[in-house]
Amino acid sequence: MPFITVGTENSAPIDLYYEDHGSGKPVVLIHGFPFNGATWEKVTTQLLNAGYRTITYDRRGFGNSAQPTFGYDYNTFAADLDVLMTELNLSDVTLIGHSMGTGEVIRYLGNYGSRRVSRAVVLSPLQPMLAKANDNPEGVDRSLFKGFQDAIIKDRFAYLTQFCDAFFNYSENKGKLVSEEAYRAHWQIGAMASAKGTHDSVTAWQEDFRPDLPKIDVPLLIVQGDKDNVLPYPVTGQRLGPMMPTGKLITLKGAPHGLPWTNADDVNKAILDFMKQPVKARA
Repeated sequence: MPFITVGTENSAPIDLYYEDHGSGKPVVLIHGFPFNGATWEKVTTQLLNAGYRTITYDRRGFGNSAQPTFGYDYNTFAADLDVLMTELNLSDVTLIGHSMGTGEVIRYLGNYGSRRVSRAVVLSPLQPMLAKANDNPEGVDRSLFKGFQDAIIKDRFAYLTQFCDAFFNYSENKGKLVSEEAYRAHWQIGAMASAKGTHDSVTAWQEDFRPDLPKIDVPLLIVQGDKDNVLPYPVTGQRLGPMMPTGKLITLKGAPHGLPWTNADDVNKAILDFMKQPVKARA
């Protein structure tokens, strides 16, 4: 199993598990909460068939990566991504993030620029800023996030069931867009995650990405369902689209949060069409 070391905690290395397959132009895919890189399988298969090199990795605290007790903030997550990009010596990359993974995409471009990146895709995005503030009245009340963290502390596995229900809009889409078996598989992946990382990631969701947005100078594709019950569409994608001069927003009618699984055909078409478009040369 391939790993890249991004730091240490006491005497133990903090290793990120990754998978690197195929050839051609590289695509780095960053998974959503609280899952791992395996949940991209419906997307990576099509990218490989289309001739792209696909790289997935498990965020610290999740999947097969190390589970440290610190570093669950987007500056650290972006730094972890930078180590991966540097160690694999990647260039002309398409960065794709889903849900929590959109935070790495946007913060990486904000902190490290686009020297290695030619374009980016955010599916069911966190941006521009999810939490309500005096200068962000459209956001979600912060008491909701505290409620999530209290529920995780009380019974993380019961919380995970509630999360998966909202992730798939399961009562509506069971047997249609998602099977019971796929639901259980996602639940099991989430159950393997770090309890500390699961709890602390909820704090990261509240970070302000608005200062990062003007720094993005590559084409940006935004895809979200208008029935997203995890990251409400009016608060996130619907606001983000008009804020991005380099952005294009695709709204999937009736789609839930878990687009890489439930609406993979639509997502794959949007991504592959986007990647065929020429990118203007940058100095």
